[in-house]
Amino acid sequence: MFKYLKNDLPASIVVFFVALPLCLGIALASGAPLFSGLIAGIVGGIVVGAASGSQIGVSGPAAGLAAIVLTSIGALGGFENFLLAVVLGGIIQIGFGILKAGVIGYYFPSSVIKGMLTGIGIIIILKQIPHFFGYDPDPEGDFAFFQVDGENTFSEIFQTFNNISPGATLVAVLGLAILLLWSTVLSKKGKIFQLVQGPLVAVVVGIVFYNLTKGSDVWSISSDHLVSVPVPEDASSFLAQFSFPNFGAITNPQLWITAFTIALVASLETLLCVEATDKLDPEKRVTPTNRELLAQGTGNIISGMIGGLPITQVIVRSSANIQSGGKTKMSAIIHGFFLLISVMLIPTLLNMIPLSVLAAILFIVGFKLAKPALFKTMYNAGWKQFVPFIVTILGIIFTDLLIGIGLGLGVGIIVILIKSYQNSHFLHIEDKSNGKHRIKMTLAEEVTFFNKGAILKELDSLPRDTYLELDVRKTRYLDSDIIEILDDFAYKAKERNIDINLISERGIVENPESFIEFFKLRPKSA
Repeated sequence: MFKYLKNDLPASIVVFFVALPLCLGIALASGAPLFSGLIAGIVGGIVVGAASGSQIGVSGPAAGLAAIVLTSIGALGGFENFLLAVVLGGIIQIGFGILKAGVIGYYFPSSVIKGMLTGIGIIIILKQIPHFFGYDPDPEGDFAFFQVDGENTFSEIFQTFNNISPGATLVAVLGLAILLLWSTVLSKKGKIFQLVQGPLVAVVVGIVFYNLTKGSDVWSISSDHLVSVPVPEDASSFLAQFSFPNFGAITNPQLWITAFTIALVASLETLLCVEATDKLDPEKRVTPTNRELLAQGTGNIISGMIGGLPITQVIVRSSANIQSGGKTKMSAIIHGFFLLISVMLIPTLLNMIPLSVLAAILFIVGFKLAKPALFKTMYNAGWKQFVPFIVTILGIIFTDLLIGIGLGLGVGIIVILIKSYQNSHFLHIEDKSNGKHRIKMTLAEEVTFFNKGAILKELDSLPRDTYLELDVRKTRYLDSDIIEILDDFAYKAKERNIDINLISERGIVENPESFIEFFKLRPKSA
């Protein structure tokens, strides 16, 4: 694990700078104490990072749960009651892992996963534009189209151009220039530029700029454009920021509903992220999904017990980790320790970091997720790949992550149904003799009720006086609905003077009286 520390340490610094504002912003968007977001980030890094089987995934508070958290805190009568729901949600997630529900993660179409990554990349860029120009009324981590500040993604951008902060914009441009120079030129010049990451340099420049321009009427950066970590006065006030669940609320039915909702949504987001990060992993490692659910459940129990938000594996931090060269889970674990140590020892220094510099870092993350070349690749793959891909992207941009994924998945299912309709059988007209058409129909290896329409259409279109060869030698699964269709057709065939030869691994049966009886006796068929 320590073999790749030279890769994991620089990557963990980048993930730390990406995670810090997101932890705070998601807590703010969730209507929860700011420190609860940091707790979730710390536990997600250290605990989940250690327990997970993912080598490059990073966990923490998720934007997709912000709306659930916001409504649940009020509905359950307080934050301490909500924390109990987080703990119970973690226990339910462990149950999912034990029941091996992680297999669900393998059933998301590739086009939808690629659409998810691209959609998140685009939404990161769109959401960071206001922060880049120093207009920050909407908190970091609010990735929904309709924002908590009353605006939507695009109206917020239009508002930005009337509220540009010169100082925040200048330091953001400087930061972006440093990042581009580092990645395209300096990183190839020597090992020192690989060890010291561009984002760290950009953040240092941002802190220096903030301090040098204090008091300037034009170039100063106001406090609402800076990171805002809670600053404890002493050790006791630091410990006072931790909250604990109210176990007295365990009999509240609404609390159990919330716990199950958290477990379900957090598990789904995690499985989607696992599938996506595995695709991004240069080494193409496969994450054990059931172990991931156990790790996430453990993390949520601990997070809830000490006052943290719900945790999932998250694509923004995970993709930043991969793009920065992270090789093993040590990068996720170290980023968790960086969060813990920094909020304990240097919160005042963290509060000098301009959000616009962090927006520049996230711009790079977003662009690498939403590369224009991918659109051309998906288009060239055909409409059956391109349509679910585009629908997922648009759904994520104009709604939120889970709804966008659901829309893409729905379109993907429709595409599967169309493919099943088209590929249920092969129909060949071989020749004509003795006044009869000779037609051979070969059924596919698996034929389900999805194929009913296609098979009915072809059987009904057969002309009178036809000689039909029905080949089922390769068919290993034949749905009972299809068998009933064939049985009904055998009866109608007599009226239309259609002769049927059923070809199976048991030989040839001429004009079978009952397809139902035949397939009951046929081995290897369902």
